[in-house]
Amino acid sequence: MLPYLYSFRRCPYAIRARYTIALLACQVRLREVSLKAKPEALLALGGPSTVPQWLDEKGNRLSESWDIMQWAIIRSEKKELADQLWPKAQRERARILAWVKYNDGRFKYWLDRYKYADRYPEMDEIFYRNKAEIFLRRLNSRLSQSNYILSNKISLADIAIFPFIRQFSLVNRVWFADSDYKCVKKWLDSFIEDIFFKDEVMRKLPFWQNGQKELVFPFCQ
Repeated sequence: MLPYLYSFRRCPYAIRARYTIALLACQVRLREVSLKAKPEALLALGGPSTVPQWLDEKGNRLSESWDIMQWAIIRSEKKELADQLWPKAQRERARILAWVKYNDGRFKYWLDRYKYADRYPEMDEIFYRNKAEIFLRRLNSRLSQSNYILSNKISLADIAIFPFIRQFSLVNRVWFADSDYKCVKKWLDSFIEDIFFKDEVMRKLPFWQNGQKELVFPFCQ
């Protein structure tokens, strides 16, 4: 029986989990949930009710998007692609983890304050954006040397980070479009303008309710 994946379409953590699962052609039963009205089945699991949440028939549970991405790496029959996304070389894995750690830590901290500046009145939106730009400058510099973060081939670093850059870009679309982060914008567009992202990863679904027919994801197999 396929595992369940509780998800929310716009959550960057959920996006990177879905993207990895779809890219590696693993299958799950996708349950799109409303974060404002979480289903009882999700709340009944206990512990964190954030998304994504992965659960199999044996009761095994993965509550972190990175762990779900790693599950897809192990589970996928696309071994060559899996090895590209998560290379066996420890040095390459360390580089990926360093980028993801920076994104999930420092950048996410300032991104939240930039996006919800009214909740953090200690400073204004521009202050928080300036802080977040430290990571954007570093990312832009790296992407000036190759198509993707590690090389000219996509890795888990790219998949883990681009949903957060997408979220950053949506806070002030005009400012971002006019910014000098040309390499970041080109890299981001390579993901969000792709039909795979639009029609597969970001397909809009009704919120799941108990008793409804399960949806197998990815949709195109």
